[in-house]
Amino acid sequence: MGGKIEKWNLTMTQQETNEVRAPDKAGPRVMLNEKQVLQIVPISPVTLWRMEKAGKFPRSTYISPNRRVWFEDEIVAWQNAVNEFNPNRGRGKGRRPRVSANPT
Repeated sequence: MGGKIEKWNLTMTQQETNEVRAPDKAGPRVMLNEKQVLQIVPISPVTLWRMEKAGKFPRSTYISPNRRVWFEDEIVAWQNAVNEFNPNRGRGKGRRPRVSANPT
C-alpha cells in the first residue's frame, strides 16, 4: 500500500448502503482523511477548514499528532441535512454594490 490511496467508491446499491450504515450495528466507524472527504464534498481545502471552524461542517478528530480524520456517518448526516430544503439558508454574502466610475 506504500502511498497508494484507494478511490472512494460511490456506486453502491441501496441494500449495500443500508448494510454498511446500519445504525444498530456496533462495528467500527469508517474514518476518512482530508483527501477522501474532498473527493466526496466538492469544496477546496481552505473552504473545508473555514466551514469546520464556523461550525457548518462536522469537526475532524486527530487520531495522532499529524493525522486528522472525519467519520463517514457524520459526513453522510451533514449531506442529508444540507439536502433538506431550508428557506432561511443564505446564499453567501453576494456581490458588492457596483460603484459608478462617473459620480454624477
